[in-house]
Amino acid sequence: MKKELILSFTLLAASSSYAQVQTNYQTIQNPDGATLGYSPASGVKILTVDGLKFKDLNKNGKLDKYEDWRLPIEERAKDLAEKMSVEQIAGLMLYSIHQSIPSAETGFTAGTYNGKPFSASGANPWELTDAQKAFLKDDNLRHILITSVQSPEVAAAWNNEMQAFVEGIGLGIPGNNSSDPRHTGQDTGTKAEFNAGAGGKISIWPDGLGLAATFDPTIVQQFGKIAAQEYRALGISTALSPQIDLGTEPRWYRISMTFGESPQLTTDMGRAYIDGFQTSYGQDEIKDGWGYKSVNAMVKHWPGGGAEEGGRDGHWAFGKFAVFPGNNLESHIKPFTEGAFKLSGKTGMASAVMPYYTITYNQAKDGTNLANGFSKYIITDLLREKYGYDGVVCTDWLITGNEGVTPDDFKGKPWGVEDKTEAERHYIALMAGVDQFGGNNVMEPIIEAYQMGIKTHGKKFMRNRFEQSAVRLLKNIFRLGLFENPYLDPQESANVVGNPDFMQAGYNAQLKSIVLLKNKEQILPIREKKTVYIPKNYYPAVKDWWGLWSEPSLEYPVDMELVKRYYNVTENPQEADFSIVFVSSPYSNNDGGGYDISDRQSGGNGYVPISLQYNTYTAVDARENSIAAGDPVIDPSITNRSYKGKSVNVSNAADLSTILTTRSQMGSKPVIVVVNLARPMVFHEFESKVDGIIARFGISEQAVLDVVSGKFEPSGLLPLQMPANMSTVEKQLEDVPFDMECHQDSEGNSYDFGFGLNWKGVIKDTRTQKYTKN
Repeated sequence: MKKELILSFTLLAASSSYAQVQTNYQTIQNPDGATLGYSPASGVKILTVDGLKFKDLNKNGKLDKYEDWRLPIEERAKDLAEKMSVEQIAGLMLYSIHQSIPSAETGFTAGTYNGKPFSASGANPWELTDAQKAFLKDDNLRHILITSVQSPEVAAAWNNEMQAFVEGIGLGIPGNNSSDPRHTGQDTGTKAEFNAGAGGKISIWPDGLGLAATFDPTIVQQFGKIAAQEYRALGISTALSPQIDLGTEPRWYRISMTFGESPQLTTDMGRAYIDGFQTSYGQDEIKDGWGYKSVNAMVKHWPGGGAEEGGRDGHWAFGKFAVFPGNNLESHIKPFTEGAFKLSGKTGMASAVMPYYTITYNQAKDGTNLANGFSKYIITDLLREKYGYDGVVCTDWLITGNEGVTPDDFKGKPWGVEDKTEAERHYIALMAGVDQFGGNNVMEPIIEAYQMGIKTHGKKFMRNRFEQSAVRLLKNIFRLGLFENPYLDPQESANVVGNPDFMQAGYNAQLKSIVLLKNKEQILPIREKKTVYIPKNYYPAVKDWWGLWSEPSLEYPVDMELVKRYYNVTENPQEADFSIVFVSSPYSNNDGGGYDISDRQSGGNGYVPISLQYNTYTAVDARENSIAAGDPVIDPSITNRSYKGKSVNVSNAADLSTILTTRSQMGSKPVIVVVNLARPMVFHEFESKVDGIIARFGISEQAVLDVVSGKFEPSGLLPLQMPANMSTVEKQLEDVPFDMECHQDSEGNSYDFGFGLNWKGVIKDTRTQKYTKN
């Protein structure tokens, strides 16, 4: 038999200014079997059985089933679950608050632990903090949400430090790191919680709407395959994505991360995305498509979070209700049941599901109105029993925490169980069928919930219930080979993440996501090196997640050195041959809008419209009475959330002024508007006054300039309807797609779903034939 090969690695950071990492790891290559990676410092020994090598993770001197990489994953997971204490299973059910690498001392990251501040335990950026060691050891946490990273090398080194630490404690269960989407090029109005910054270099792709605008699932599957390789190189093994909520409510600010409003397109895109992330091929495959290049996909948000009443978002108490006036819940479920749970690849279905914060109002057959994570009907009756899903169900972050003092506080989101204790909320969620709690680093409330269950159901029942969740959670770690080798070569990580081939693929997708909406008299493309005028933009002060305001600024919206590679540049519009105006779709303080505490303080109900136009908007066509209302803790006196007759202004109203001023300055010379669409918008305020309109979705200005200059012909299509006015927005139903009157432009084109231009005119091809409004 071939002698095993043992390799030893010393981890080095990207910069020589960092001291050498003290943790070494070794690998052992079994002939025709698993490659083992372990840290000698962890105390783990290597067993030899039948001439093969295995890790003695629990240090008992014998080969347990869960340590035997030859056995089926189901058998290994059940064996380990039976060996785990209640406290260890409770820790497995935790999903950490956001962690940055290196750790940040402020913000919603690893800045506090159990309410106490902490500092890093060493000088190196990859070292674990005291808080991280505490929740890994004392609370048995093994699922870690990673936000920003300094570089691929540092991320890999941190992963190795963490894996060596947990390998040496308890049963040696490895960590399962995760990430929200991190491949988009820029903020498109969504919050940093969803794409907190890749850090280092990584391939850049369009956001959800941009991928949808390609109308090509093969591009999305390619993205998933590449992103999975970059994730694994960063030590990330679970993706908190894709977001396959139907974008049927045009005012919802999280619509930018969806695949639009079409059930069919969203279904196909979601399936392709998950197949790309989860499937390993060739020597990387372990079994059934799972392997060393696989990343678990946590599809969200069951059973669909895109039908928010009035467009308000469930991160806040003012947006806790998803409503279904069109009785169309089935369409929102379709991308899950026909896409995420019916994959084309061998992994079969998404390995995890995240319910949204919202109360799926008046849809539960048991008559309850609880947030999805607390609803037995939504999780057990519908997801598990009707649709047969047996993967992990993880709550969205902080649903068991206490809500704020006012509806606009960014605190806990216990919608429907606001009057319960934190432990009671954990118990309700567990009984509803949830396996894991997002944003909770502390196991104590889960242990309390376990004791509550014993009083009601008995110890045997609760032990079986805990082991049921443990098996689901463990399978998602076993499938990826993490029990055998969770370690990374930092230099290899640096070579993988953001390599030229991956960067080029992402850039090609950016190009294909661009939608040409208007091209009056074929003004585009402008191939000659003419003189362009690009006005500066006013960026207003906006409020972030935590109520902090940015500083207003006046600056160029694009790197002017980049523009000079394409055209001559002037600051005087009189000297220009044409102008490009870069703007964003209308937004309100970057929290999506819909609530104004000053309105409540002055005697109103606090609820205000969400506007998709730049000019002041008065909601004359809004509902007289809201569909849902009521808050048992904050303000039970509010029984009607209607905002009819109220007026609002968007934060970036100056964008319209910039367009119209530029039009006046340019006289009869062409004006091209490039709009970064985070959600649908009303175009009639300026469309007839400009010559060209290009829509982009969170992509680079360079890709836009490649289209403007004719280096690339546009091929993108609208994944959403663009409303004719705000009246049609108010009259549409939150849960129904394709129910708005669309904008008609001066060239006779309707900005409807599937519309887009190329140099010849309106695009009609196999994509527009396949994906229709039917």
